Amino acid sequence: MATIRFIAITTTKARHYQAGGADANGQKPETHISDGDGVPCRHCLHNVKAGDKYLILSHRPFPAPQPYAETGPIFLHADECERYAKTDQLPEMFNKSSDFILRGYSCQDRIVYGTGGVINTSDIADRAEQLLKRDDVAYVHMRSARNNCFQCRIESA
Repeated sequence: MATIRFIAITTTKARHYQAGGADANGQKPETHISDGDGVPCRHCLHNVKAGDKYLILSHRPFPAPQPYAETGPIFLHADECERYAKTDQLPEMFNKSSDFILRGYSCQDRIVYGTGGVINTSDIADRAEQLLKRDDVAYVHMRSARNNCFQCRIESA
C-alpha cells in the first residue's frame, strides 16, 4: 500500500505561467528552446524535449511570503502539458541524478529543523516516509542537491 505521493505544481499555477503571468518575483517568465538536456518541467515531471520551448521563472511553492518560503528558479514547458499524476512512484526524470535534498515542513509552512539532508535517489521514498511519520512534518520538498531548485512536493498518501 502506498504511503507517499509525489506532487507536481498545480495546473492552475502552470497555466498562469504559460499564459505569461508574473512569477514569484513579479516578472514575466523567460522563454527558451531546449537542447534536450537537463530541463525538467515541474508540472508534467518530464524533461522538455530538444527543440521544444520552455519557460524559466521564479517559483515560490508556498501559499504566502514568509521567512521560510524559499523562492527559486524552475523550468516549465512553454506549451500546455499534462500534470503528473499523484503517485507513489518516483518520476522517471529524477533517476538521472544521484541525489536530492529532502526537507520537512510544518503545517505552518515552516522548515522543521533537523529534517533536511542530501539523500541518495534510491532512498528518497524511504526517507520521505520516515519524515512524514513525524507529528511535526506536514509535507516534504524535494530539491536539487546541486542548485537547491524545487523539484516536487511529497505528501502522505
